[in-house]
Amino acid sequence: MATIERFEDIEAWKRARTMARKIYAISREGPLSKDFGLKDQLRRASVSAMSNIAEGFERDGTQEFIHFLSMAKGSSGEVRSQLYVALDEGYISQEQFDELYRDAESVSKMAAGFIEYLRRTDLRGKRFRKPGENRPPELET
Repeated sequence: MATIERFEDIEAWKRARTMARKIYAISREGPLSKDFGLKDQLRRASVSAMSNIAEGFERDGTQEFIHFLSMAKGSSGEVRSQLYVALDEGYISQEQFDELYRDAESVSKMAAGFIEYLRRTDLRGKRFRKPGENRPPELET
């Protein structure tokens, strides 16, 4: 896996951003725009997915990153569930549902894959220290 310098380099974050952009677009007009509760929940869940990936990356440790990736995965599941409500109420078409569902499922799978990678690797934290390694001299006090 290539070194990731910024959260913007993470493919799961990029896909979550695309999903959020699409959800904002479909909820801006039409019948979904008038169901304020569902519209807001869908928007919040999609933003939560991308935000949790970013926040986890910016934390100090691998375990924290795994925790936030798991939360992003959960938010993606929430989006998928809410899409069923939007479909059942006739707010979105089957085609819109299928596209957004695939996006949300992709975010979830990418986050799960990243979690598995982080669990298998012996690299730890933002500086990717190996477990048991002393802190770099610039962090010693």
